[in-house]
Amino acid sequence: MALGDLPLRTLSGEPATLGGLGRRVLLVVNVASRCGLTPQYTGLERLQERYGDKGFSVAGFPCNQFAGQEPGTAEEIAQFCSATYGVTFPMFEKVEVNGEGRHPLYEELVRTPDAEGEAGDVQWNFEKFLVTGDGEVLARFRPRTEPGSPEVVSAIEAALAR
Repeated sequence: MALGDLPLRTLSGEPATLGGLGRRVLLVVNVASRCGLTPQYTGLERLQERYGDKGFSVAGFPCNQFAGQEPGTAEEIAQFCSATYGVTFPMFEKVEVNGEGRHPLYEELVRTPDAEGEAGDVQWNFEKFLVTGDGEVLARFRPRTEPGSPEVVSAIEAALAR
């Protein structure tokens, strides 16, 4: 099954797919509300605002696998993201990104190496994968890479220009 066709659920529980977002380029990110990297929501939302009308979207996937930093319910997560960071990009149901319960989306994503050539498990919250609308994974950015960093921005712009 193609990456864009994998069955997902939105944060509100509705069936969805990445392909259903109708975007050419996506930045798929595992997110958490109680992490030292949580302020990256600001940078993610800036990317959404800057490129959203050009065929781009961030896609957030809450994950509680790293030190229990996303313990909330779907409603609590939605409220936090909206009230604290003004998130407008699509958010999906809480998933596991590593281990036996790893979501099929992440089974595919973790095969992609980062800039140093390392593939495998997600290291922490806010790991980012740049994906085309047809499911090709173009790049992987580790958690400490800020959403507005030159490498992320240039990769998004190059993907949109394809």
